[in-house]
Amino acid sequence: MEWDQMVQMIEATVQVENTRPGGDRRISTGLLVSAPYWDGTPRTVLVTAAHAVDPSETPEIRIGWRFATEDGGWSFAPQPAPLEIGGRDLWARHPERDIAVVEVVAPPSFSARAIPLSWLADERDLDQQGVGPGDHIFTLGYPRGLSSNRAGFPILRTVRVASYPLSPIRAFPTFLIDGFLYPGNSGGPVFLQRGPDGHPLVLGLVTQQVDQGEEPLGLGVVVHAAYVRETLAILDQQSGAVRRRRAA
Repeated sequence: MEWDQMVQMIEATVQVENTRPGGDRRISTGLLVSAPYWDGTPRTVLVTAAHAVDPSETPEIRIGWRFATEDGGWSFAPQPAPLEIGGRDLWARHPERDIAVVEVVAPPSFSARAIPLSWLADERDLDQQGVGPGDHIFTLGYPRGLSSNRAGFPILRTVRVASYPLSPIRAFPTFLIDGFLYPGNSGGPVFLQRGPDGHPLVLGLVTQQVDQGEEPLGLGVVVHAAYVRETLAILDQQSGAVRRRRAA
């Protein structure tokens, strides 16, 4: 079961591509989360770094879907995902943190493997788990656009918590991890393999690497998952307002 849940984290992590005007192609990482509408209607959202989503420059992103083939292999098939439709924004960003969420129409196999909201840590989870400096944790991503294989699966790496303290979150909205990160890792989940209920616990998302001038320091900045929850609430408010207008 523990192995299967680790695989679910891998399968819920996807490559995000954003092609800017002039052809500048940028790769980042996204995590699929099952976040139903307020009325219980299923919904899959992509969680990533806000700087990977810029509708002022491009009206869509491309998500790297993966599909099992009949011969036991996999195919990698990136497809566009719009950021608005019919004048309605399908995305939201946090007003203070580098976090964005995008409502997506995912293939059924991906919707089934999107992680539940309960896997996103809040401050209580941090305290209960005693997460602190030196702890081994995991991250998934696409450093410099690389994947673990031709099928487009993300690269799993072990890092350590490099900050103290991690809470209260309002005082310390980000924390550092010890590990070399690169463009393409942004938006990737940082998580414990086993949380309070035995499932992985997403502590936050990678948003940047730390450099001193042009010298990389082997550190990354992680925004707490509590801000992912807040950004989802903003998306819910937008969706709720649209539904109310249509009902009226």
